[in-house]
Amino acid sequence: MRYTIAAVLAVVMGAGLYASDPGLTGDYVEVRTAEVFTGGCIMGSEGEVSGREAILAWRISKGSMYGVPLDGLSVVAVVAGDRNLGTHELGGLAPTWVKAVVMTDERANPAQQQALVALARSMAPAVVRDVIETKKIAITFEKDGHSVRVSAGAAKIDVATHVEHSPDCGAMRWFDPLARTDDAQVGLTRSQQWNGQGLGATWTQINRRSSYFGSFSFGR
Repeated sequence: MRYTIAAVLAVVMGAGLYASDPGLTGDYVEVRTAEVFTGGCIMGSEGEVSGREAILAWRISKGSMYGVPLDGLSVVAVVAGDRNLGTHELGGLAPTWVKAVVMTDERANPAQQQALVALARSMAPAVVRDVIETKKIAITFEKDGHSVRVSAGAAKIDVATHVEHSPDCGAMRWFDPLARTDDAQVGLTRSQQWNGQGLGATWTQINRRSSYFGSFSFGR
């Protein structure tokens, strides 16, 4: 099912509670199919052939969006474009299109589902823009002192959070996160997988410095 941003906001704002919305906070993680911290040779070799896909996940700790309470709920967006999603930051060409499949927490009621889609769009507007499908699904989002793990049907993420990223061989951070975050840090993607339909691509990767994790806030 396709949603325009106007339609989504019309639904979640229908209760007339927008002005009193206190905002929300939570955890965020993303993994990409190109490394975000690496040396120039690897970044250059991946620039045109990799990095066109990503998985983004949010877990709301507390708060509401447009008057809809979202405490404890999660949303996952899987995106794929026609070019690397980040090389425009370095002067390259930006993707001409990016498609997204958005999965919302199966516990969400209809208003919460709409609000979760709107949240993903608002936090990552450059990549969650052409939503070709939304679905309610069981989502697990686990974070401890060493890792962040997300499972949402065909999408799975396992990111190590306590990793030293050495600048040896000219390694550096090349790209910014795809979504707005408060304190993004580079993680080690132990594994990521998408074997779903609709995006024209599936992938499985292990042991890549291709992830970000941190916290986020909206409307505060």
